[in-house]
Amino acid sequence: MLPENLTAVVARNETWSGTSATEPYEAGWAKEAIVFVRALKEPKGPLPRARVQISADGMHWCDEGSEFDLPAAKDAVTFKRLNHFGNFLRVAATLPNGSEITVLVTFHLKA
Repeated sequence: MLPENLTAVVARNETWSGTSATEPYEAGWAKEAIVFVRALKEPKGPLPRARVQISADGMHWCDEGSEFDLPAAKDAVTFKRLNHFGNFLRVAATLPNGSEITVLVTFHLKA
């Protein structure tokens, strides 16, 4: 049997500043995921680490504990592998004043 795979775009050409997050994605059917973040423009200012967040209902969020660097240059890509993440997933970051990044964020899920 072939595994089921899906790619979901959860943020496209969004400029993040301050407290930002992707759209939630219902991924409870998947056993594993890889989150990719690509910078679509040159980032401005210092960048924090991105956080993976999980939710039972897609409205109330908890930090899952996984963090990863945001891409530091235009067209750079960063990623994080995940498993045991429950039902809803999203990526969040809190950028300092004056910092911003324009992102493309995708979830790659496998059953």
